[in-house]
Amino acid sequence: MQKLRIAIAGAGVIGREHCTLITGHPGAEIAGIADPAPAARALAESLGVPHFGDLDTMLDAVNPDGAIVALPTGLHKAAALACIERGIPSLMEKPVAATLADAFEMARASEAAGVPILVGHHRRHSSDIREARRVVQSGKLGRIVTVSGMSWVDKPDSYFDIAWRREPGGGTLLINLIHDVDCMRFILGEIRRVGAFVSNDVRGLDVEDTASVSFEFDSGVLGSFTISDAVASPYSWERTSGQALYFPHQPGNYLFIGGRAGSFEVPGMALWSHGPEGGDWQDRLEREVLPLDGTQTYENQLTHFLKVITGDELPVIDAADAARSLAVILAVKIAAGEKRVVDIAELLEGL
Repeated sequence: MQKLRIAIAGAGVIGREHCTLITGHPGAEIAGIADPAPAARALAESLGVPHFGDLDTMLDAVNPDGAIVALPTGLHKAAALACIERGIPSLMEKPVAATLADAFEMARASEAAGVPILVGHHRRHSSDIREARRVVQSGKLGRIVTVSGMSWVDKPDSYFDIAWRREPGGGTLLINLIHDVDCMRFILGEIRRVGAFVSNDVRGLDVEDTASVSFEFDSGVLGSFTISDAVASPYSWERTSGQALYFPHQPGNYLFIGGRAGSFEVPGMALWSHGPEGGDWQDRLEREVLPLDGTQTYENQLTHFLKVITGDELPVIDAADAARSLAVILAVKIAAGEKRVVDIAELLEGL
């Protein structure tokens, strides 16, 4: 089978990981790397692939089958449009764009040209998140009533030596919570309204380090999520799933889904219920642990992207879908800043 040629725009931490994944995949190879940094040139030389100073030059020079964009968020729209203009499918890292207007412009351009954009909300490719969605849709939990989760990690002070991580847009909401929001949307459907409190008291930076958020879904499900990048704990998808690139696996759970007929833990996959005979709050509960398929999230994402390139699959999350996850995060920011409940429709009006 002929390998698909993938261009990489951006050779930072995530871009380098994409290079490693492509190098190890039997169906893909790196067509070129675009990043003006000297380290990017050294990376390209070490991999034996062409190096370019910018995306447009690279796309014209190597004419790849697909492109992975791991550039700063503010450059996503221009990169997406450059790929679309040349008929090149792209995998765009999250968040999809810097603004909702940019995200929907990308979505419209993609649809009009028939050139797909897959957005890098990688957890949608994780077996635990996919199984949680299947369990909910199967009806095993009955009517879903509530969801609760947490993501507590302890980022070191050195993490914030990079300037953009200390600036608005660089806090734990857009960097981290957007993944959890996207997972909840994928599993439970659209979020209608949010309320929130945020704090930067731990570090005193211009970005939040901790947040508490309440959600109301279109289905009527009510949910809550707390997030902090200043807490030493094992309670996050990165640690509990064993799927993240930079974290040791520490078995546990970070997300809990409750329904009339049972409750479910993610990623531990324990389904609690009274069994076929039913019961109530004073009766013993049965615990069933559902199996996972053993696949790896990032490898699944790359394999899916290759199928998007060949037209065998549609993006599991495109630009318009990813824009709604971005909208929820922006609504959280407004809710916390203005101390009110915010309807997601407010942000989507006119877009």
